[in-house]
Amino acid sequence: MSEVPPAVRELRLVVTADDYDEALRFYRDVLGLPERAAFSSPDGRVTILEAGRATLELTDPNHAAFIDEVEVGRRAAGHIRVAFQVDDSTVMTARLAQAGAEVVAEPTRTPWNSLNSRLEAPGSLQLTLFTELGD
Repeated sequence: MSEVPPAVRELRLVVTADDYDEALRFYRDVLGLPERAAFSSPDGRVTILEAGRATLELTDPNHAAFIDEVEVGRRAAGHIRVAFQVDDSTVMTARLAQAGAEVVAEPTRTPWNSLNSRLEAPGSLQLTLFTELGD
């Protein structure tokens, strides 16, 4: 039996940022997302940044509240939160805070054995930074 190729080839999260230049600096230059392409027109600009492998994590409201409780200690995220796996969530949290992100919660060891922090970032995105701690 032959496998059917996946219907979706890429997940692209599109963020409209009031301060485009600040958001680009933060995500490309500070967080380190490589620039894949950039386009401009008389009506505006767009930059596509690589963010590694993409997944879509769906959760119900109860589990979203549980994740917020573990990471932040209270319900904090809206209906969309972006999570980035990084090599060292403690170092990256400090780096992003120095670049203007608001730290909502410092890195915390989770029941699923990762070190997670929470930030409010440019473009009005709430971010989770997580580092898998292994067994």
